[in-house]
Amino acid sequence: MKNPDVSNIDVSNYLPHRAPMLMVTSVLEIDDISVATKFHISEDCIFLKEGKFSETGLIENAAQAASGVVGQSFFEKDDLDGTGNKLVGYISAIKKVEILQLPKAGDTIITKAKLLSRFDTGEVTMCSLEAQTFLAEKLIVSSTMNFLIHEV
Repeated sequence: MKNPDVSNIDVSNYLPHRAPMLMVTSVLEIDDISVATKFHISEDCIFLKEGKFSETGLIENAAQAASGVVGQSFFEKDDLDGTGNKLVGYISAIKKVEILQLPKAGDTIITKAKLLSRFDTGEVTMCSLEAQTFLAEKLIVSSTMNFLIHEV
C-alpha cells in the first residue's frame, strides 16, 4: 500500500545527508518494497562536471533513493518529522551499474528502487536493491546495490 502522506515528508529528516550531499529532492511514492524519488539538479550541485551530472552523482542519487525502502521501517508511520530514529547506511557493494546518459544542470530525474532481499540481524539490516533512474521517462541508469543500515 502506498503512503498517502509522502507529499508532507521532508526527506532530509530521514537521510543523514545534508547539502551539498543530499541527492533526493522529494519522495513521490513509497511502500514496503519500493520507492520513487525526484531530484532536481541545481546549477550549484557538487557533482556537476562540465555542466553534466556525474556518474558519481547518479550512483549517490540511486543509493539515497533506494535506502528509503528499508530505512522507512525504522520509523513509525505517523513520524513525518523523522524524529523517532537516526540511521546510518552504507553501500556495501555495487553489484551492477549501467549509465546510459548523463543529465545536465537544470534537469529533474526520477529514481525508482525496488527491494530484492533483506536480512535483519537485530543490529544491522543487510539488503539488496535495484534502482532505475529516468530523465523524461527515458532510462538513463540501471543499478543493483547492497546496503548495510543500522540505528545510531
